[in-house]
Amino acid sequence: MILVDSDTPVTLDHSPVRVVYGPGRLETLGRLVRAEGASRVLLVTDRGIAAAGHLALAVQSLRFAGVPVEVFQQVHENPTTDDVAACVEAAIAAHADFFIALGGGSSMDCTKGANLLVTNGGRMADYRGEGKVTKPLLPMVAVPTTAGTGSEAQSFALISDAATKEKMVCGDRRLPTEGGLRPRAVILDPALTRTVPHRVAAAAGIDAIAHAVETAGCRTRNAASLECSRMAWELLSRGYEPALRDADDGAARAMMLVGAHFAGIAIERSMLGAAHACANPLTARFGIAHGFAVGLMLPHVVRFNAAGGPNPYAALQDDAGGLAERIDGWLDAGRIPRRLGDHGVKADDLPELAARAAGQWTAGFNPRPVGEAELLEVYRRAM
Repeated sequence: MILVDSDTPVTLDHSPVRVVYGPGRLETLGRLVRAEGASRVLLVTDRGIAAAGHLALAVQSLRFAGVPVEVFQQVHENPTTDDVAACVEAAIAAHADFFIALGGGSSMDCTKGANLLVTNGGRMADYRGEGKVTKPLLPMVAVPTTAGTGSEAQSFALISDAATKEKMVCGDRRLPTEGGLRPRAVILDPALTRTVPHRVAAAAGIDAIAHAVETAGCRTRNAASLECSRMAWELLSRGYEPALRDADDGAARAMMLVGAHFAGIAIERSMLGAAHACANPLTARFGIAHGFAVGLMLPHVVRFNAAGGPNPYAALQDDAGGLAERIDGWLDAGRIPRRLGDHGVKADDLPELAARAAGQWTAGFNPRPVGEAELLEVYRRAM
């Protein structure tokens, strides 16, 4: 289904999450959540979104619709268990029966984590993996303000342990109407990405591109996921550089936002691979922004996976070497350092990074089997 500018939610192929699309559609937020039965809302966001003016517009829409709302705006990048705990306290204090996530992947992940604990209790570590959730979750609407993670289409939250910095993937694949972790509906409003700083837009965009590439190549890809991967790739590959060059290019920003959403659906229908497995330890150990980390590793993973065998990314581009070169070019366009050494990583750090990467969930979905030895070689190529 092709998205049209409308305040009526539509259901896309291969996803149960309903979508409202169009510039300025944030103004429909109040009517949307009221129609979903919300009576007491906790809106989760960060201070940057508030400073950009998006929070005020969202709250205004909710109040015009007669929906009581409390705001939690203490989300940090790469949310930790501490962020989730603070959000849980806010939800309990607000007697919330509905969540809204307004922001990038961090706001959406924090909201999902809080939802898990408010409804099911315990600690985030109790829900690592999937199939651990026993009670229905509260309904949620997501409004992404960056074109990146596609978390608004997914049934997983990525939360870091505050003590160890280790990222935990926590999921619940039940349908939204059955109390699952995916949002009931999302608003894709390209106007909201206009204020994103260049650095953030570059990192988020290359993350979305990595999602399209890795879902197209992973072992669990299928006809449905490949359709979404190809749609995402078509939009993201056309929109990335124009959107970075000119923030006023509304068409490019729309391609990025919708492309990131389709890439999120592709993740939900398949999985990722070694680029994400390698990126997570880089973020945990060196504080490298996730998009920069995964983007830096992606061309090396593409070359590794296509070496000596069929091209697992043929659904996107016939020549894997050419694909890796395009990604290198996008890293340059985003002013993203292309070498680990540029981020303070030293050769002596690589064995530990490889050991951590081998333990990442996404490593098991890579099209070419990888363990510590293989991932160490990929890291070395990225030095």
